Amino acid sequence: QVQLVESGGGLVQVGGSLRLSCAASGRANSIYTMGWFRQAPGKEREFVARIYWSDAMTDYVDSVKGRFTISRDNAKNTVYLQMNSLKPEDTAVYYCFLHSQTRVDSWGQGTQVTVSS
Repeated sequence: QVQLVESGGGLVQVGGSLRLSCAASGRANSIYTMGWFRQAPGKEREFVARIYWSDAMTDYVDSVKGRFTISRDNAKNTVYLQMNSLKPEDTAVYYCFLHSQTRVDSWGQGTQVTVSS
């Protein structure tokens, strides 16, 4: 079983930056991808970004391209999301996920990001 622990959320003004971290522990030695979804109040959960563990290729939702950067630390089984030029519409609970090579998904508990105007 995999445990995901997120950190780094908080309150920031428009245009500011935050960095989210997500550390995987337990049976985290078969990572295929890790990444982030987010869910704003009254909206469905949406994909934000992911990184492929083998070659560090990345995918982003169009609305964050050029502002967010996902990266990983293999040795620490940790994924990061650097968020710059934050906008009010980025306000959401951000959930870390891990998709294993055996097609099993694990989720973090979520961390709140609030962007004030």
